[in-house]
Amino acid sequence: MLRAVFEAARWAPSSFNEQPWRFLVATRDEPEWLRRLQDYLDPRNGWARTAPVLVATAYRTHSPKTNERSRVAQRDLGAAEQNMFLQATALGLAFHQLAGFEHERLQRTLLPRGFEPGTLIAIGYPCDADAISVTHPPPNATSRSRLPLADLVFRDEWGVAASFASTIDQPAPDSRSGGARVTQARHLCHE
Repeated sequence: MLRAVFEAARWAPSSFNEQPWRFLVATRDEPEWLRRLQDYLDPRNGWARTAPVLVATAYRTHSPKTNERSRVAQRDLGAAEQNMFLQATALGLAFHQLAGFEHERLQRTLLPRGFEPGTLIAIGYPCDADAISVTHPPPNATSRSRLPLADLVFRDEWGVAASFASTIDQPAPDSRSGGARVTQARHLCHE
């Protein structure tokens, strides 16, 4: 399964096809390495220690073609992470990106020169069917919400909604809930 998740990242689009993303992966099969990555987590993200897989993402800061600082490498990493998320979800895995970790220490101790950290990603399994249940969400679940499209998509003047965006927003259908809003658990199971 992990190979499929990272294969999805490999095929993400990137500026000039430079593929600036890199991934440091720790699994339960390598407990010392997993503990080392876990040590970078912010205490508020302690729940991520239960994940059987932890990934530190990074991106190359300068273009190998021009040697200039890349303005889009972080966006390219985001595209790769989105592909990973979609693939992991399709495989029934839980996937959670985290910004709460010691960025500077991770960069200083794990990354080569010319790379910056992106996110830490916890990958595991939803704890149970209630983790995505609409009727019985787990106690620490948060509901998903998004800004209205009219607040995001403008026409010829900043802040003036494009005509198609000003219609009443409807929740996006979700195949798991028959179109209802879905709650997400903030934790992963050990198995």
